[in-house]
Amino acid sequence: MHKNFPAYIICFFLAFTTCINAHAQDPDEDGGINPQTGLPNSTIFDNQGKPIRRNTDTTNNKLKHRDPLEDSITISYHYFDNNRIYKLDSSINDFFSRYPVPWYFTDLGNFGNATRPMLFTPFMKPGWDAGFHAYDQFRFTVEDTKLYNSTRPYTEMGYMLGSKAEQMINIQHTQKRKNNVILGFEYRLINAPGAFINQNTSHNNIRINLAYQSRNKRYANNLIYITNKLRSSENGGIQDDTKLSGLSFNDPFGVSTILGNASAFSRNFFSTNINTGTLYDESVILLRQSYDFGQKDSLVTDSVTYKLFYPRFRLQHDVQFKKEGYVFQDFSVEDSLYNKQYNYIPLNDSISFKDSWQSLTNDFSVISYPQKNNLNQFLKAGAGYEIITGGYDPYRTKYSNVYFAGEYRNRTKNKKWDLIASGRFYTAGSYAGDYEAYASLERSLDKNKGALQLGFQNVNRSPSAIFSKGLTAFPVYANDNFNKENISRAFATVYLKSLGLSLSGEYYIISNYVYFDDYFTAKQESSLFNVIHISAEKKIQLSKHWNWYIEAHVQQKTGNAPVNLPLVLMRNRFAFEGNFFKNLFLSTGFEVRYNTSYHADNYSPLNGQFFLQNEFSTANNSPDVNAFLHFRIKSFKGFIRLENLNTINRQDKFRFTKNNFAAPHYPERTLWFHVGIWWNFVN
Repeated sequence: MHKNFPAYIICFFLAFTTCINAHAQDPDEDGGINPQTGLPNSTIFDNQGKPIRRNTDTTNNKLKHRDPLEDSITISYHYFDNNRIYKLDSSINDFFSRYPVPWYFTDLGNFGNATRPMLFTPFMKPGWDAGFHAYDQFRFTVEDTKLYNSTRPYTEMGYMLGSKAEQMINIQHTQKRKNNVILGFEYRLINAPGAFINQNTSHNNIRINLAYQSRNKRYANNLIYITNKLRSSENGGIQDDTKLSGLSFNDPFGVSTILGNASAFSRNFFSTNINTGTLYDESVILLRQSYDFGQKDSLVTDSVTYKLFYPRFRLQHDVQFKKEGYVFQDFSVEDSLYNKQYNYIPLNDSISFKDSWQSLTNDFSVISYPQKNNLNQFLKAGAGYEIITGGYDPYRTKYSNVYFAGEYRNRTKNKKWDLIASGRFYTAGSYAGDYEAYASLERSLDKNKGALQLGFQNVNRSPSAIFSKGLTAFPVYANDNFNKENISRAFATVYLKSLGLSLSGEYYIISNYVYFDDYFTAKQESSLFNVIHISAEKKIQLSKHWNWYIEAHVQQKTGNAPVNLPLVLMRNRFAFEGNFFKNLFLSTGFEVRYNTSYHADNYSPLNGQFFLQNEFSTANNSPDVNAFLHFRIKSFKGFIRLENLNTINRQDKFRFTKNNFAAPHYPERTLWFHVGIWWNFVN
């Protein structure tokens, strides 16, 4: 656990106590202020884009009773670098909407261990990349930062408890100060000792954001600070798969693992000692400043005059500093197991591999807004300069890059059309020739019947640093002449509201694909190959309160492409749902996750990479079956789940010992219990 965790908690509750006494009143009682225009959300406009004064019935307003849930209507948010407004999610039918790992991912047997998707999702970002992505699901990022707009302080707290002392804590708070400063704070702790030897995890994530806008609405800045500290022990899997049955007291802790030992194991909630495992650290500081040129205006009501400003031209500057560290260490080396499993002979009784990188990015952009009251239509052009240093101790290398970027966005005011076209091209430096092009067109169907989206993406990128010979301290055997990867993706989605049906399709064309072929060897597939992915989501109402949710994916590769994928992956949820006793919203039932057998990727703990293998198959796995009870009472949400009921073993005295396997020698969890609460409130 983070050594300063008590200080963070103290600071949070001091801020929380302060915000209880804060009185940031919303001048508009009909839904808050639109962050784009500075006007009440109820304001309407004429054909010239000027606000029209609205007649109000003050008598009716005075007689209107206050709805205790009305505060949630005044809260909205948008993601950083995205102007689309979202409302709070109060749904309870899908547990994974509040769980950091999506349902179509698999892990190595414990919450917080390395994860990978069972759907084909290649890395599609140009420019420099370290290449360590097995723990991406447990990171906070700049892109997923939520910037809230709330007229009153808003707090959300979550706590989840699982078997074997597994715990997750979520704390999120935001508030507006003096109508032009918005503060945000988010903290997450994941601590999971696990069921097997040496698979304990402890992840700490902190995100702080500060948004400021001058009173004349011309100058604005956003400051985001993120720190991710990821700690995961690595046991390399179990030595003998047959030892899972007949265990003493049905405790899998008695099964011998390839790495680690029982003496180093602890279920102490405050312990973060990793004797054999992975330690990833990341810190990000981003400052965005902008200055707008535009048109002043005002709206006069019976009692209030709103000062307005419509930006037409914006100057924007971003500066971002990022520091990353990647470590694998083992202080209890057993030469025989390393030699037998990995064909690797350690030079000492302990090993440590460490890469560290730092990057500084300066980005300057100019943005034009054709329509003065629609910030979702703009044309952006910019350029950036990157400096990247790092590698392994004591070796250091340095990269510098120059890139140009552009974006056109047009989401019409009637919200029927949404067009995005963007690109980034590296013109000079170590990664010259890398680029990304993206285009998407979305159309809402008439009378709110659904939506249709079409898109295309193409990326040309240099292989990640982990694949580069001589740049990493991790044991990797790689060719130093890898060509740039090129990945094209065409996609389409159609949503039909009347049928409750969503259909999607993706088609990939990949050349020069870089991958790991064993524990240490990186290779490149020179021939071009394709992957097609089709998916469908459907809600079927079986009766008044019974609903059936279907999510199905079909994917297929061509030829001997170096990727292994399940042909079919699907999840079915059968839920009894409804609103009972006025304030009780209930969703209870069971869910089943199924995938066809395939050769699941193996995992190399020494360099944190999943790699291709063609010997082990998941043919003996059974579908995952979970029972759940989810409910909401006003703003309080509760989740109770009994997972992996399918692991009952009739041949082993009906004990839960029939583990599925996520990878060779990596058993998944057996019967597992989760209980969680999520509580949000407006102060």
